[in-house]
Amino acid sequence: MRILAVNAGSSSLKLSLIGEEDELLATHELTGDRARDREALADALRGPVGEADAVVHRVVHGGPRYSSAVAVDPTVRRELEALTDLAPLHQPRSLETLDACSELLGDLPAVACFDTAFHHGLPAAARTYPLPEAWRSRWALRRYGFHGLSHAWIARRVRQFAPGAGRIVSCHLGAGASLCAIRDGRSIDTTMGFTPLDGLMMATRCGTIDPGLVLWLLEHGGIAEPELAHALEHESGLRALAGTADMRAVLAESEHGDVAAQLALEVYLRVLRAGIAAMASALGGLDVIAFAGGVGEHAPEIREACARGLGFLGIAVDSDLNRRADGDCEIGVAGLPVRTLRLQAREDLEMARQARELLREPGRAAG
Repeated sequence: MRILAVNAGSSSLKLSLIGEEDELLATHELTGDRARDREALADALRGPVGEADAVVHRVVHGGPRYSSAVAVDPTVRRELEALTDLAPLHQPRSLETLDACSELLGDLPAVACFDTAFHHGLPAAARTYPLPEAWRSRWALRRYGFHGLSHAWIARRVRQFAPGAGRIVSCHLGAGASLCAIRDGRSIDTTMGFTPLDGLMMATRCGTIDPGLVLWLLEHGGIAEPELAHALEHESGLRALAGTADMRAVLAESEHGDVAAQLALEVYLRVLRAGIAAMASALGGLDVIAFAGGVGEHAPEIREACARGLGFLGIAVDSDLNRRADGDCEIGVAGLPVRTLRLQAREDLEMARQARELLREPGRAAG
């Protein structure tokens, strides 16, 4: 069964045709304005990536209901749209692409996979906010967690390197970034919460900040709610401190002595190290730490600087291995209690796996 994995981001649309043995048969990426251009998508689907038997879509939010992949029908489509308030920047884009593909691909079976699903079973202590019970019940307020497709893939891939590893900290570091504490293949804690704005400092997102500061800006700073929302999502993080959201540029400027870039890196690494330590604490120890995502894969300086502050956990990076890392590989110092890996984020393979499992079980796919 050939699966077309569709990953719609805010500024890109990635199409991957995955074969029965997880081989990548074809790929196509639309960026910028073309990512939302229906004709550009139609042209792409007339090519090799369109030669699929089924299509699977990455949907950011599955809400409190969807804990696994689901076949898309009109009822599911309506329920996913009803979740837009929980992810107003991400859900509409996913649904827009789902609708376009459904029209262009006709009767091809369509499956939705969710970034929240891997975290659906978080322990009560990890998912519960200390807010009034009436609020939590009325609005389904809880920590949902995100990047679940990436974290699920990392958990699966780590077991191929270290079959006995029961305690994993998964670091998905890209424009968006989150950590996950994984015990025996299950998410038990994560850094993102009710929205993907929470947790680590990111390219343009602030991550965790004092909620009182937000209230102060609304009440006393004269900042309108739309302006505040835009700033927290698009003008914060690396962009706010270094003037650029590109980690490569931040690293280069820091190397040349730029004070703003150096501060941005110090803040980024402080939050990252603290998050990793918190995830290790949730696990009661650590067997493997894995770095993935655009920054996690392609910024050896970040991996090494991060590890330098985590020696007390038994983590250390081999500078030579780290600098030469390519593909999925070990980069840690041999003989330490914690193995350190550099992995490629393959959400497309995780999506294809979930779609195959669903479609091969007629009862699940139908209901």
